[in-house]
Amino acid sequence: MSQTDLEIVVDDPAAPEENSPSVASSGTIEIIACVLLLALAAILGYDNWRTGASWDSTGPEPGYFPFYLSLILGGGSLYGLIAAFLARRGPSETFVTRAQARRVMAVFVPTLLFCLVTQFLGLYVASFLLIAGFMRLVGKIAMWKSLLTAFLFTAIMFVTFDIAFDVIMPKGPLEAAFGY
Repeated sequence: MSQTDLEIVVDDPAAPEENSPSVASSGTIEIIACVLLLALAAILGYDNWRTGASWDSTGPEPGYFPFYLSLILGGGSLYGLIAAFLARRGPSETFVTRAQARRVMAVFVPTLLFCLVTQFLGLYVASFLLIAGFMRLVGKIAMWKSLLTAFLFTAIMFVTFDIAFDVIMPKGPLEAAFGY
């Protein structure tokens, strides 16, 4: 048997089950995405029109190019919306199942919380909590390894950004207690 005939199969024990019910169909998601992009194009177009989307004596006004980019985005969104409505799909083309959505939310929710916690506790404490939490809860890694890795990563980030390169990062009460 040659090397090209070998097939490597890796089973993921945490993979979502095959018979998980559908949460959303592909057509629904396409329509929602096109409507959101169309709304964004309308907002950008209006704002750039208000800023100035024509030529004056010195050349294009500040909103000229962004305005036309928003028109292109709006046109593409309209095309996608019409194509989504006219598409002939099977009875249910699943975009995401419940098990898949659960796995996505297991990453999205902590990341959103990280952004919120950063506002109150600073980047370094939020990073420590995010890394330790992901390693422990998602990765099922031992508590001491999770805490040690999170501490070392956060300490290296602090030394690199705050001490070595003097980059301004969001800080919280812990950094203030240490005088940073």
